[in-house]
Amino acid sequence: MNGAATFRALHHHRAPDDPLVLPGPWDAASARVFAEAGFPALATPSAGVAAALGHEDGHTPADEMFAAVARITRAVDVPVSADVEGGYGLAPKELVERLLEAGAVGCNLEDSADGVLKDPHAHAEWLAEVRAAAGDRIFLNARVDTFVRGVTDPERAIERAALYVAAGADCVYPIGAPAAVLPLLRAGIQGPVNVLALPGRGPSPAELGGLGATRITFGPGLQQRAARALREIADGLLPK
Repeated sequence: MNGAATFRALHHHRAPDDPLVLPGPWDAASARVFAEAGFPALATPSAGVAAALGHEDGHTPADEMFAAVARITRAVDVPVSADVEGGYGLAPKELVERLLEAGAVGCNLEDSADGVLKDPHAHAEWLAEVRAAAGDRIFLNARVDTFVRGVTDPERAIERAALYVAAGADCVYPIGAPAAVLPLLRAGIQGPVNVLALPGRGPSPAELGGLGATRITFGPGLQQRAARALREIADGLLPK
């Protein structure tokens, strides 16, 4: 079983209170920590990687992002999915090649740009081209950005999700969806559903699983929490 197949299998036949929890490493050192803790796979956050590289979220050059993903995949023996934002304007074939060269077995792809939702039908066509180029070598997690772009009606997210699943997405990610609407999203979406968890706040991963999440990711939350912990350590080193 190749890496993508192993990763894909982790998303299926899960108990409701046992979602797939994917910590988000921002560099090789954090990836090793998560892998050594026993997590079966990892999912990089673009915002966390951007912070580690000294960039604002959404402003990491493609070459730097793929190089960072490659350092992470080389550091661990577990499958790694990469958040590559909107694909950096790359043609589907080149995007897939860059992901495979970096050692990634999956990717997140957003359906908004510059704060504006993309046309869902055009985006679905693009996702279908990515799927055709990737075959079964890449697990496609299609992000649905309606909730973070001010569209609060869950039906709009469900409509987009249906288009993306039909285009070949393995999983959909209604980022920012309130916990209260997760059962409705779960009922209306075919296949795995990715839900964002906030470390130390809100429902636990198990609780989110009970509400309908197949897998849990944390965005840049873990990197931000680590940065706060490091700040406390640094403050303790200063003379009083």
